[in-house]
Amino acid sequence: VQLAESGGGLVQAGGSLRLTCAASGWTFSNHAMGWFRQAPGKEREFVAAISWDGRSTSYADSVRGRFTISRDNAKNTAYLQMNSLKPEDTAVYYCAAGRGAYGSEDYYDYWGQGTQVTVSS
Repeated sequence: VQLAESGGGLVQAGGSLRLTCAASGWTFSNHAMGWFRQAPGKEREFVAAISWDGRSTSYADSVRGRFTISRDNAKNTAYLQMNSLKPEDTAVYYCAAGRGAYGSEDYYDYWGQGTQVTVSS
């Protein structure tokens, strides 16, 4: 089971990034997918989640309306489109695969290594 994030980088406030999570070695379409993030000195926090079939999504209040989670089961890939980025969005972003599109880490069994997102003011 492998999850590999990509697409992070440095962007100015107000800009956009799209993160990609590529899965391999397992049945991607059987699992819900989530994105979490961890800023320096802070706990890891929930960002967004999507059900196995893409019909259900959930978001943290801090990103709702700015971020969009999606998936392409044919490509074994999940995405996080991030618009109107703010300096407080700076963090390492992790994708995770699990048993439900919920905000608790308890539901996620597999994790990627993370990708850094830095938003400058």
